[in-house]
Amino acid sequence: MNTPRRVLPVIVLAQLAGVSPWFAVNAVMPALQREFGWAAADVGTLTSAVQLGFIAGTLLFALLAIADRFSARRVFLLCALACSLCTVASALAAPSFASVLVWRALTGFFLAGIYPVGMKIAALWFPRGLGSALGWLIAALVLGSASSHALRAAGAELPWQSVFYGVALAAALSGLLLYAAVPEPQRPPGQVVTLRLRALASMWTDRRVRASVLGYFGHMWELYTMWVLVPLMLAGRLAGAAASWGAFAVLGAGAIGCIAGGAAARRWGSARVGAFQLGTSGLCCLLAPWMLGAPDALFAAWLLLWGITVAGDSPQFSALTASNAPTQAVGSVLTLTNSVGFAISIVSIQLFVSLAEHHSLATLLPWVGLGPLLGLLALRPLLRPAASLPDRPEG
Repeated sequence: MNTPRRVLPVIVLAQLAGVSPWFAVNAVMPALQREFGWAAADVGTLTSAVQLGFIAGTLLFALLAIADRFSARRVFLLCALACSLCTVASALAAPSFASVLVWRALTGFFLAGIYPVGMKIAALWFPRGLGSALGWLIAALVLGSASSHALRAAGAELPWQSVFYGVALAAALSGLLLYAAVPEPQRPPGQVVTLRLRALASMWTDRRVRASVLGYFGHMWELYTMWVLVPLMLAGRLAGAAASWGAFAVLGAGAIGCIAGGAAARRWGSARVGAFQLGTSGLCCLLAPWMLGAPDALFAAWLLLWGITVAGDSPQFSALTASNAPTQAVGSVLTLTNSVGFAISIVSIQLFVSLAEHHSLATLLPWVGLGPLLGLLALRPLLRPAASLPDRPEG
């Protein structure tokens, strides 16, 4: 199958724009607090609603094999349009917190038809080269998640609703772009593969799968909690558009880690690269009590390094799990792993955002490093000489 050169750039761009509604609330939360009197901890609840919707969506899509039974391009388009409508509805539903919560959960549900389905389309077009594309695809997820902060910074003088309408438009255009510019990929022969619940056993019985899965869980304890807390870390130094640009820079820096990590993994293997980034981000957690009061240049360098590494290890965990899982159950293992990982992120977000109302960030942030620490311990089987070889060839 000859792959048109435009396919990967279009998928990456569509992923970037398609997931842009993910952090729309986070980008405008100060305005929502001022206008409606919402509590600071509500940002955690609204973020967790998106995560919960995403979990429900990924599991349902996998159980029903939606992207296998129907055109993945059409599923991506319909979910992008639905995500766009839910985002607009979220803006119109304010000031009812309960209504916004429901619409944000539905937004997360339809995001499950954008990010994972985009990966599915890439896998069909690049059956032998997905590993090299993985860094770019997850980099697009990172930049897309950060984009609402950039939109808020660029339109700081506009009403907060403009962020919701802007990312809603981007999501709708992402579906139209992918549907129009990416041809229907050729499906491999064979029957439709549904979610294999018994594949869950390999996550615990196979030491290599268990190592990468537990490492990913440690990563997920840290990732979204750090992203949610970034505006709070910046609040003491920046305000208004400057704070939004700062949040975009820190979150968006993760794209550098994804792309650079993918290149480095070709030489040193995903296990070593993932462990290095996980360990570095964990060290950033531990340094928080000193860095939060450091001079501006050192503070900025610390946050950017944390932003690069907190997301940069994500493609490596996906690659490790995919390469070590049973061949006939890779999709099931990845689906279950992602669902559990996002559930862990909900617990972490709720815990730390609630505690931040009563305790300083300098006290709390080192405990975010508990996830990377446990993840590193879990990765040890993949870092031993016999296990730390580069991943299996893709061809």
